Amino acid sequence: MKITTLGCLGAYPYQGEGTTSFLLQSGEFNLLLDAGSGSLLQLQKVLDPLALDAVILSHYHHDHIADLGVLQYYWQLYPKTSDRKLLPIYGHKEDSVHFDSLSLPNVSQGYNYLADESLEMGPFSITFMKTIHPVVCYAMRIVEKSTGKVFVFTGDSGYLEGFIEFAKEADLFLADTYLFAGNERHFAHFTSQEAGELARLAGVKQLVLTHLPQFGDLQQLQEEAQLAAGEDVVVSLAAVGKVFTL
Repeated sequence: MKITTLGCLGAYPYQGEGTTSFLLQSGEFNLLLDAGSGSLLQLQKVLDPLALDAVILSHYHHDHIADLGVLQYYWQLYPKTSDRKLLPIYGHKEDSVHFDSLSLPNVSQGYNYLADESLEMGPFSITFMKTIHPVVCYAMRIVEKSTGKVFVFTGDSGYLEGFIEFAKEADLFLADTYLFAGNERHFAHFTSQEAGELARLAGVKQLVLTHLPQFGDLQQLQEEAQLAAGEDVVVSLAAVGKVFTL
């Protein structure tokens, strides 16, 4: 499994970097995970957007879907070949207005993932957990079926003990870490200390901090998470263009 960072800031783009989006690849399968601001431009640097096999969304806050509409326009207006399929876009149906926008005639088709069911998508098996956030949001545990490698994405969430089991022994734990230590039990996001603590208790191999703040010392954020995670967990920062291979 190859994971390419297309955007990793929280809330809004800043100084040329965009918000949450990752490209997951296994074999010939290409999955876009969230579509934050600036993600389409970054995607074009590494993959023809028409080569996407699917898109999956954690929730419908703008910093996670800002480029979804323009991706649909790309599929709609780019010179067509006769065999182009509809782009499958997976999201939850607990916000019907946003869910309905996933479907665009002759361009894309929205599919509802169910929180209590596994989603089999190409080389991946995906399970979900509702997070703590002002709007309905789902974390994802993505297993590469051919290798058994496990990638867990928190989506956006405040501290939730359920992540200890949900992320258990993950090869990579991609955690929303928008806050520095000292702001624990926030209603919407992890602190560095909480991300590290959950990674340690879940026994993950690698913790990657994402949904990063625009201000403050990111080296400090990483060090705070590393201190809480312990020496057995590798802690790093997401960055645009950075690739993780499992």
